[in-house]
Amino acid sequence: MSKDILFEIGLEEVPARFIRAAMEQLQDRTAKWLEASRIAHSGISAYATPRRLTVLVKDAAERQEDISEEVKGPSRKIALDASGEWSKAALGFARSQGVSPEQFTFKELSGVEYIYATKNSDGVNTSSLLSEGLSSIANAMTFPKNMRWGAYDFKFVRPIRWLVALFGQEIIDLEITGVKAGNVSRGHRFLGTEAVIAEPSQYVETMRSQHVLVDVKEREELILNQIHKLAEEKNWTIAIKEDLLEEVLFLVETPTVLFGTFDASFLNIPQDVLITSMREHQRYFPVFDAAGALLPFFVTVRNGNAQSLDVIAKGNEKVLRARLSDAKFFYEEDQKLQISDALAKLENIVYHEELGSVGDKVRRIRAVADRLSAKLGLSASTAAEVSRTADICKFDLVTQMVNEFSELQGTMGEDYARKAGEPEAVARGIFEHYQPRFAGDSVPASEVGLVVSLADKIDTIVGCFSIGIIPTGSQDPYALRRQAAGIVQIVLEHKLAISLQEIFDAAVEVHENLRKEKHFTQDLRINLYEFFGLRVKRLLSDNVRYDVVDAVIAAGFDDIVAVVGRSRALMDTVNGQADFKITVDSLTRVSNLAAKAAEGTSVDPTLLKEEAERTLYETWQAIHKPYQEALSARNAEEALRILSGLKDAVTGFFDSVMVMAEDEQIRANRLALLAGIDADSKAFADFGKLVW
Repeated sequence: MSKDILFEIGLEEVPARFIRAAMEQLQDRTAKWLEASRIAHSGISAYATPRRLTVLVKDAAERQEDISEEVKGPSRKIALDASGEWSKAALGFARSQGVSPEQFTFKELSGVEYIYATKNSDGVNTSSLLSEGLSSIANAMTFPKNMRWGAYDFKFVRPIRWLVALFGQEIIDLEITGVKAGNVSRGHRFLGTEAVIAEPSQYVETMRSQHVLVDVKEREELILNQIHKLAEEKNWTIAIKEDLLEEVLFLVETPTVLFGTFDASFLNIPQDVLITSMREHQRYFPVFDAAGALLPFFVTVRNGNAQSLDVIAKGNEKVLRARLSDAKFFYEEDQKLQISDALAKLENIVYHEELGSVGDKVRRIRAVADRLSAKLGLSASTAAEVSRTADICKFDLVTQMVNEFSELQGTMGEDYARKAGEPEAVARGIFEHYQPRFAGDSVPASEVGLVVSLADKIDTIVGCFSIGIIPTGSQDPYALRRQAAGIVQIVLEHKLAISLQEIFDAAVEVHENLRKEKHFTQDLRINLYEFFGLRVKRLLSDNVRYDVVDAVIAAGFDDIVAVVGRSRALMDTVNGQADFKITVDSLTRVSNLAAKAAEGTSVDPTLLKEEAERTLYETWQAIHKPYQEALSARNAEEALRILSGLKDAVTGFFDSVMVMAEDEQIRANRLALLAGIDADSKAFADFGKLVW
């Protein structure tokens, strides 16, 4: 026999950004508790709105499963003393398992007899477990921010206002922070009333009758269908940004899409300003024509039905008009500000108390960018554009528009710089130097933008590392992981001929030269290298097997483009060539023996007595130069193909030659030969890390 379980936690409105994770957490904790409690079921559904978190367990067994578990104890030799009586070890095992020694049995395992105890446990009624179980689930919930209320020590994302806890039609005896569970839920705040949930299976439809769509997927589909229908009717393109849709989804219980308009004169303001104002401040979806031009309309989602939509639209239009009027004022006032005056204001903005002002940071960015331009061999004209871009890349931080809409930094800088007569490459570089802003964002397209972006990001990382701000665990308040990932992405996508060490050196030298207070240690570059190693490893792990990643990382990742190429080539070869394991085994055997070679020794061809060792030496000499050239050219496929050409010669060597010869000179020479081959091999990967 089985019954459904319903557990609804009714709350004050929860911030939209917390809800999905909380819903999934409640579902996961419920599933784990049911498993630990040995309660069989046919599935768990999770629901959520701004005012509730709910799980519905289908066909939960009315009784725990009985268990009969066999536990292995000490061996017979230890379990019995010399007189054949149970030893202290056996009696202790019996006590720990709650059984009598008379219940022991003997079984043989791998030629040794052990005692076994059989533990039987009869299941109890599910109803007797639910009160404590559901309470423990609620108590274990965690959130980015918690609240306490009243005199209770209990913490939750928002105060609990009602609870529904049912096992079939039976109300579970449960109380949290003075709120006693029942079978009464609450409908839409304005359109619904309290509603009795007769049994769990009726929950979704009962709430629907109270104007609450508890199914997240259903709400999302309804919102999207209404938006698409409106777009088709009006011949509009309505831009649906995923994070905005996610937020709106958890702001409503009954979604109804509507549209409004705004004065077309506001279209003289840059499009990004209008879109940001609508999306970030008002949660509106912008509207475009077929050519991608912004139209004077917006789309929003109401938490309610279709009644009086015209009134709702007018209210939203009034609010948006005020927002856009502010934006227009800020935009016009900002254009009166000279770039030189804006730069002077940066001197009064503290970047970090140990790293100086934003003006100090800009000077460091300029110096780092100039060094990177030289490393990359940019033309004199492009290098000059890089310098100018670096000089003014942060000037828009003091504008009123960016002060109001911080997400427009760079966007407004580009617009204002262009209007101030700066070269197009410089104006565009100001915007691009913030890229990539987030995972999946584009990297700078221009040389100017990418160099200043690298300079800005590595300055931030080196500065923070030098004063002990290094991300640990989940803590990364200065987004250093994102900055490092951005550097890796830029270098990789543009296939830049620059190493990580060269990027580090440029920033460290600048900090050492320009900062009065020095906080540099010998470990700084080591810490930077290890930090970036984790970013590179994570990048590779998205598409490459873990052991392949470990193998190529061990060979070095200073050249990001090269290590990605080596990982792909090795992955393709491992998957595509059945006999590649023979090559790997040969190179691994070479590596194992090469570890015994004396450091700094070289091969003396005159000491190569056996034909097989001469063949190996000649084969290695023949491939060494083209192999190194292929690696230098970042042609990983060709380098691996050339290296694989050693397979037969290595196999023949080990079949015919005793490496550890009695003659010390011969032995040392053979080990030196293997060490040379191993050095070449490890320039590609540590093949011993591959798992077959």
